[in-house]
Amino acid sequence: MSEPRVPTVPAGHEDPTRPAPERQGRIVVVTYNPIAAAIVAIAEQAGRPTTVLDHRDAEGSDPGAAATDPAVWLSRNPLGPDDALVFCDHDAPQTLELLRSALRGRTGYVAMMGSRRRAESVVTTLQQESFSEEALRRLHVPAGLDIGGKAPGEIALSVVAEIVASAYGRSGAPMRDDLG
Repeated sequence: MSEPRVPTVPAGHEDPTRPAPERQGRIVVVTYNPIAAAIVAIAEQAGRPTTVLDHRDAEGSDPGAAATDPAVWLSRNPLGPDDALVFCDHDAPQTLELLRSALRGRTGYVAMMGSRRRAESVVTTLQQESFSEEALRRLHVPAGLDIGGKAPGEIALSVVAEIVASAYGRSGAPMRDDLG
């Protein structure tokens, strides 16, 4: 099992007045849609630098997306262990190819929106392709914590919360569960 990327503090000893670590991992979102827009807004408040990539945006129709081919951008801007890659449309071109590439690389958090049925299909496919257990532990599909959200902002909140929990080596479970 891999070590957390950021030192953790035992439950009950958190210091909310302590500044956040200087190095916050990037969040890269592929495919601009209402969920992607909400991820950007929430991540900004959490101090996480965010980039949205969308193959459809060659004409600049989506104000929050970089007009670029995600595969090209990702090849020029490799992601590392502190970074997160979130696919907001599991049917977008290149999604599975880019997901495989991220799992072969060093990206710390790799996630894809989708139903539980779609998630099972993706995980089964990747297991059949002999991806390592370590790589599959970095895969979060469906993306986000199970908070029951349905609206784009609620879904985005669950995704950013999972990214933050993952970065700090936490489960995302309620803090009250740690009370003795």
